[in-house]
Amino acid sequence: MDDLKQRIQQLKSSLNIERKQAQIDQIEAKLNDPKIWDSHAEASKLSQELSALKSVVLGWQDLSEMVMAAEDADREALEVQINDLEAQTYLSGPFDGYNAVISIHAGTGGVEAMDWAQMLARMYLRYVERRGWNVSTLDINLGEEAGYKSATYKILGYNAYGYLKGEAGVHRLVRLSPFNAQHLRQTSFALVEIVPEIEKAALDIPEKDLRIDVFRASGHGGQGVNTTDSAVRITHIPTNITVTCQNERSQMQNKETAMKILQSRLTLLMANEHAAELSKLKPQVQGSWGNQIRSYVMQPYTMVKDHRTDAESSNVAGVLEGDLDLFIDAELRN
Repeated sequence: MDDLKQRIQQLKSSLNIERKQAQIDQIEAKLNDPKIWDSHAEASKLSQELSALKSVVLGWQDLSEMVMAAEDADREALEVQINDLEAQTYLSGPFDGYNAVISIHAGTGGVEAMDWAQMLARMYLRYVERRGWNVSTLDINLGEEAGYKSATYKILGYNAYGYLKGEAGVHRLVRLSPFNAQHLRQTSFALVEIVPEIEKAALDIPEKDLRIDVFRASGHGGQGVNTTDSAVRITHIPTNITVTCQNERSQMQNKETAMKILQSRLTLLMANEHAAELSKLKPQVQGSWGNQIRSYVMQPYTMVKDHRTDAESSNVAGVLEGDLDLFIDAELRN
């Protein structure tokens, strides 16, 4: 157990446990001030951060007590818990602690790709549920026959962007097609984009650089949404970045949300232009063969394989149910 004790002590330093405890004390003091609750959004954000900090500190404290006191403890179980805590040390990027906005776009493959995009959306929603995060739907563009042409969600959780950022890229599916009578093997692609939700992006976007379109919302949202021109699409002309939002009843609210996401994407774009690993952080790829970061094979064998880290699992069904920890942990450590 000596090696585990050493890892626990190293984690105390690398996780900045003492600094996190000081942050906990500061946040609790703020939340004890009745005035903070005048702003529900600020209070909610602080509560979320407090919960995340306590999870790390208490997790380390519990593990430390177990490792130090129990020589006959279940070593394998302790190693799993230590590995989970160690993953936290890799979340040090400037945007890692932020909420995330995830967009899934159907790529090459027609209706098959649209169905695959919906499957991926479900996979990420299951992963979010497993982590105890919250999610709100910003936009769903339904396919004519099945699936999604595109879907966008906001993931509300401390370190959501840090955990999910490595999911950006092309995802490839190989399976027997449920959409043709011959049930032939089909390859489909979908593109996943991840950006942090930067609440106060210091960007002044000239109005001349924007094209704003309004249209009638479709899909989920209720009758009031679907019968008014409340949906908003904003295109940033110089970069051709497009953001759509239709989850609110008010056109003004949809425009405000879309502008916030656009500012976040442009802020991330500007930051990544100066990053050494630009091609990894901001993948400029198409949803097609040769660019995939991960393959999900259901026929003639079952295997999910990440082509960057070589992490793999034969439990395709489990992965599609949101069991992504193996792949996300491997990418964080890569």
